[in-house]
Amino acid sequence: MSIYTLDKIKFGTDGWRGIIGFDFNFYNLARVVVASCQELHYQYSDKVNSNKILIGYDRRFMAREFAEQIIPFVKGCGLEPILSSTYVTTPSCSFYVKEKKCLGALVITASHNPYNWLGLKIKSFYGCSVDEYFTSQIEKRLLLGNAIESVVSSYEIVDVKKFHLEKIKSLFDVEFICNSLKKLNMKIFVDSMHGSCAKCISDIFNCNDSEIVEEIRENSDPVFGGNPPEPLSDYLGKLSEILKKNTKNGIKTLGIIFDGDGDRIAVIDEKGRYCSTQNLLPYFISYLGGINNNSYPVLKTVSGSDIITNISKKQNRKVFELPVGFKYIAKEMIKGDIFIGGEESGGVGFGNFIPERDALYAAMVLLNGIAEKSQFLSETLDEIQENFGPSFYKRIDMNFSNLTDKDYIQKFILNNIPEKINSYKISDVSKIDGVKFRIESNFWILFRFSGTEPLLRIYCEAPSEICLEEILKWGQKIINLAIKKR
Repeated sequence: MSIYTLDKIKFGTDGWRGIIGFDFNFYNLARVVVASCQELHYQYSDKVNSNKILIGYDRRFMAREFAEQIIPFVKGCGLEPILSSTYVTTPSCSFYVKEKKCLGALVITASHNPYNWLGLKIKSFYGCSVDEYFTSQIEKRLLLGNAIESVVSSYEIVDVKKFHLEKIKSLFDVEFICNSLKKLNMKIFVDSMHGSCAKCISDIFNCNDSEIVEEIRENSDPVFGGNPPEPLSDYLGKLSEILKKNTKNGIKTLGIIFDGDGDRIAVIDEKGRYCSTQNLLPYFISYLGGINNNSYPVLKTVSGSDIITNISKKQNRKVFELPVGFKYIAKEMIKGDIFIGGEESGGVGFGNFIPERDALYAAMVLLNGIAEKSQFLSETLDEIQENFGPSFYKRIDMNFSNLTDKDYIQKFILNNIPEKINSYKISDVSKIDGVKFRIESNFWILFRFSGTEPLLRIYCEAPSEICLEEILKWGQKIINLAIKKR
């Protein structure tokens, strides 16, 4: 998401975003597109024999119109634009670019942000987001004010969505998954939150078995039902009601949720429990690690659960902790063999697929795991908690009117590091991203400013719900003290 001033456009955790008609407008978008195309060509033209740039877009208001309007500017940079024939997930664009060996992709999307936002994600030929160095170079180009002549001419249109879904479908035995889910007497409800994943799981399952898969909120809605298309429990009331209503006569229900541009996933399990990546990543490591003999490492962000580390070590895998943002995980994935990488906010990437978080692929791995193990997700998660927990997790977001308090509060925390948090002795302090106080395994608190919004996020994992609430209250108290002393 962008941080915008009158003279600067800055990139956030994943791309540039802003409010439609204010900082996200055609003039600014054209500037960013030109700088992005020039940098893609400069950095990667000697690594890939292509000058093709894929242009994708999500289901947001005016997304397709913005996508069509940037085509002449891509052409004006001497590159060949390819336009997606329909709205598409961001991972679909990443996959297409990697498989077709394009120079890169420009995706018009604001991901999980509120309805009045739009933005641009930039993908490299590797099939993942460009890194921080790349976006810093785009920002420099923007300051230089490079100008080009737009060129209006013909361009290629491709069905990127179909290309992606057919590949995913070819990697799984869909008939086996269907039959196994029937034997377990399960029904899957998919909530795409009016986003780009709409009807994709149904397409993979050939839309021929409504007894197994049913989709909700698959229709286009420019205001996303009044909530941001983010797979958080606060926005899943309708899905929860449907799951409860259909859990009867021995039928077990599972809810799968996708965010607005299809790179993040969450689940509501058969017991009605909300499951973020803090639950799903351990599941994937446990399941896939049991059928793979490799010892490739696992990548997690600083806000990821210690359960991820505990399971990985049991499988003799190294675990690398990185800053928040999947671009840091992707950067490591393209360097060498990685088993799996994930972040707390819902992104999971698999080393045997693409160096990108892909919610649709993750959903199929999940369903395949349930089918192969012939075991409900809730049962496996309970086993993981018993063997590698206990673990309770929660995140609190504290709003600020602007980002000017960021440096002050971070310095305040660093200058006031205590020896103890209440009666718990601090064993380690990490500054990889924000400030993280570790007490023991499965017990820590992290203070970190969002890279995209004026929010301070307080993350906590604890061995009991009582400890969780106690440490979070302490964290809020420290921040409130800092604000008073400002």
